[in-house]
Amino acid sequence: MNRLVLLIPVLLTLISGCSSRKKADLLVTNAHIYTADSSFSVADAFVVKDGKFIAVGPATTLKNEYEADSTADLGGQPVYPGFYDPHAHFLGLGQVLSQADLVGAESYDELLERLKVFRKQHPDALWLTGRGWDQNDWPEKTFPTKEKLDAAFPDVPVALMRVDGHALFVNSKALRLAQVTAGSKLPGGEIILANGQPTGILVDNAMQLIKRVIPQPDLSDKANMLLAAEKVCVSLGLTSISDAGISPDEINLIDSLHKSNKLKIRDYAMVSLGEPNLNYFLKRGPFQTDRLTVRSFKLYADGALGSRGACLRKPYSDRPETGGFLLLGPSELERVTKLLYDSKFQANTHCIGDSANHLMLDLYGKLLKGKNDRRWRIEHAQVVSADDFWKFGRYSIIPSVQPTHATSDMYWATERLGPIRVKGAYAFKDLMKQNNLIAFGSDFPVEAVNPLFGFHSAVARQDAKNFPKGGYQMENAVDRKSALLAMTRWAAYACFEDHLRGSIAPGKQADFVILDRDIMTAPAPELRATKVKQTWISGERVF
Repeated sequence: MNRLVLLIPVLLTLISGCSSRKKADLLVTNAHIYTADSSFSVADAFVVKDGKFIAVGPATTLKNEYEADSTADLGGQPVYPGFYDPHAHFLGLGQVLSQADLVGAESYDELLERLKVFRKQHPDALWLTGRGWDQNDWPEKTFPTKEKLDAAFPDVPVALMRVDGHALFVNSKALRLAQVTAGSKLPGGEIILANGQPTGILVDNAMQLIKRVIPQPDLSDKANMLLAAEKVCVSLGLTSISDAGISPDEINLIDSLHKSNKLKIRDYAMVSLGEPNLNYFLKRGPFQTDRLTVRSFKLYADGALGSRGACLRKPYSDRPETGGFLLLGPSELERVTKLLYDSKFQANTHCIGDSANHLMLDLYGKLLKGKNDRRWRIEHAQVVSADDFWKFGRYSIIPSVQPTHATSDMYWATERLGPIRVKGAYAFKDLMKQNNLIAFGSDFPVEAVNPLFGFHSAVARQDAKNFPKGGYQMENAVDRKSALLAMTRWAAYACFEDHLRGSIAPGKQADFVILDRDIMTAPAPELRATKVKQTWISGERVF
């Protein structure tokens, strides 16, 4: 028989096999892929088409089934779902990038020196603004007073936000412009006095007395701030963030930047609480685009522990004359949560102190009654009484926490709370047990943007210097699998987006990150040194 005749069936089979391969945009092979799916499976290849994962599995199988426009052999590098920060201040990060950086200043004098350098660089600014100071890092751990600030800057108003965003330090020029005196008051806030006069420190709601006279950036400025913030975020592996408290105008700005394809990062926007915002969005209802979701409101029950604005059930151990305060009264908090319960919106309430947590857990429980899928959240859940933990599970309330808060506050938390009460603080494992999930964010720019810092803090309970030896309150450390889920699939779940992203699975949006080492196996002291090699959103490389 003619040899050509014999070869025809073989050739036809080969041609048929080639032509039957499905088209795709990207094929990634030879990778160590932590899918973060329901079985926490590990794969070595995936396929992307039209911005979504369409197949995940063995490279040999996927190579035979798909023909991709681009292929990438990663040489065994680790790949993870795009990191998701469920509690951040995205616009706030952009604003901070244009202000004096006071993070890590180890004394009042160092703060002043940084301000002088910044002023030389911005001599024409109408206000001198900055953020990041923390008196707990100084030799004298009390709030500063304005005398040195006045001497250094007598002619320009100065406004410096504390690291937690819950206290403002200003000079006399700023106080005069805002017409703030010893008699000025605002419910849910405090003007710190000495000898009957303002010291320059305003806590929580009292900060509004100053903020209302500081020139605000316009929408064009805010657009530039958002784009600058995105560069930082994607360079650190973040593909989705949740902006904890922004206005309708800012939400519309983000939407327009998405639609013009200038902004790539995904945003789960929490609407700032306020009567105009409630009226606007409760009538409009939740909405979602490919990159923006609006279906939650951000509430504030109390302030921060570092500035003693957190509301405690018993007085502060290091300042027994105060127990902090609520930023909104119980009746107002109940009214607002009832409005949200009667809508389709999620309630996400900032609660630091055990009194604030106790109040909001009970208000939530009164409405939710039992297990549910409303996914209402307590943001921070920082200090929780022993007899309140069970309420998270009973009412399906999600704890949205920030692991780096534990390793930032551990130096002075016991002084504030005492040795018994502090055991209910930063209790991530105990919180996780209630619903078998937890959401890990950063609260940036209050803390560093890098999500891997939070991963390290959660599993090792240590700071950047790997202190303390053995970890801080290690009974509440979490395992690495849970920590990764908390910053991917569980974070997406906390934002009603787990059907869209948070894991590497067919049908999900192709958001992923490639690291220079495997955070699931690397020694704990090396975790914070991990670098992002690539960040992808919707199958597009953005870093």
